[in-house]
Amino acid sequence: MARDLLEAGIPPAWIGGEISNLTLAASGHAYFSLKDGGAQVRCVMFRHKLSMLPFRPQEGMQVELRGQVTLYEARGEFQISVGEMRSAGLGRLYEAFERLKAKLQAEGLFDNARKRELPAHPAAIGIVTSPAAAALRDVVSTLRRRMPGIPVVLYPAQVQGESSAKQIAEAIRAAGERKEVDALIICRGGGSIEDLWSFNEEIVARAVADCPIPTISGVGHETDFTICDFVADRRAPTPTAAAELVSPNREHLALQLEQTKRALERALGRLLMDKTQQLDFLGRRLLHPGAKLRAQSERLGALSQTLRQRVQTAFEQGRWRLQLAGTRLARHQPDLAGQRQSLQQRQAALLRARDRLLERRAQRLAQLASTLTALNPEAVLARGYAIVQKQDGRAVKNPAELADHEKVTLTLAEGSAEARIERPQGAQAQLPF
Repeated sequence: MARDLLEAGIPPAWIGGEISNLTLAASGHAYFSLKDGGAQVRCVMFRHKLSMLPFRPQEGMQVELRGQVTLYEARGEFQISVGEMRSAGLGRLYEAFERLKAKLQAEGLFDNARKRELPAHPAAIGIVTSPAAAALRDVVSTLRRRMPGIPVVLYPAQVQGESSAKQIAEAIRAAGERKEVDALIICRGGGSIEDLWSFNEEIVARAVADCPIPTISGVGHETDFTICDFVADRRAPTPTAAAELVSPNREHLALQLEQTKRALERALGRLLMDKTQQLDFLGRRLLHPGAKLRAQSERLGALSQTLRQRVQTAFEQGRWRLQLAGTRLARHQPDLAGQRQSLQQRQAALLRARDRLLERRAQRLAQLASTLTALNPEAVLARGYAIVQKQDGRAVKNPAELADHEKVTLTLAEGSAEARIERPQGAQAQLPF
């Protein structure tokens, strides 16, 4: 009941002080007192909350924490259940971290599209860190273990302190300008946010983004995140992991090489066996040149004999066909002399028939001419006759066709004349004038 009243009546709040009486239990929970100059209060931070901290609480550390006031009923102790914790004064650093992160993210420096692939087999590897850093020894020992033949170039820089960010940026730019390595590791060991702050500076982020060499950020421990991690092409949880990311594993490569060697040996063995069998097969088919020439000579003799027989047969058949054609031609040869005599006789008969036909046609023509002369009206007119024609051109055959005083035309042998009829026999009524 009292616990419910405390939790409902006092909302979670931020408080600050010094850690004392710190106990890290086997369960993973942390128990400690938070004190200042005038008071102290018991605190508990459970394992799942503690594991999310970017640092490990230590005795005497000045911290700020956000917790819920509660009551441990088993002992009746007033305590604070801590949900969040940060080093005292880190609020300003966290705010600066978030502002720079948002700015660079808006510029696209964190985009995956600009991330480059790490070389699979780098010819040389560069390291940006302090020569005295334990991280350097970890990285170098890992590289020597995995691939001792790869040269390592150190670009020294302080990794903590006032001028460290500037030195780190200059070392990164020097590596990019000298172009001695194929990949660049930027690393240091773990520490508090203040210790790692150089890698949260904008000058370092810009240098990493502008570096022409693929970069690997291995700053701090697995739970530590810096701006450098977001800008680099790859982020490693530790410096050792960064060395493992960028270097091929000699043992793994040796195993792959051995597997490849065995596969090649098996393939070459199969190929050699196949080629040997093929050679044996071709060897069985291969004949001695002399035997091949003898076989070809025998075949040529057989072909020559066949050709002679076929030519002889064709000649005999042609001669027989020629004789047969001669016999047929002799049997059907025409009698030119008799046909010439018959043609002459027919020509003479044709001429006689022509003469007779012409004579008959001449007689017939004379008869027709005589008849035509007799029937020619001009001949009648020449004897003094005339043709009487009415005004419409009709010839008058009977006086009854004429009317008294009718004008007619008289056609004579030589010309014509106009006449008027006077009292014709059987005349029609007199025509009016």
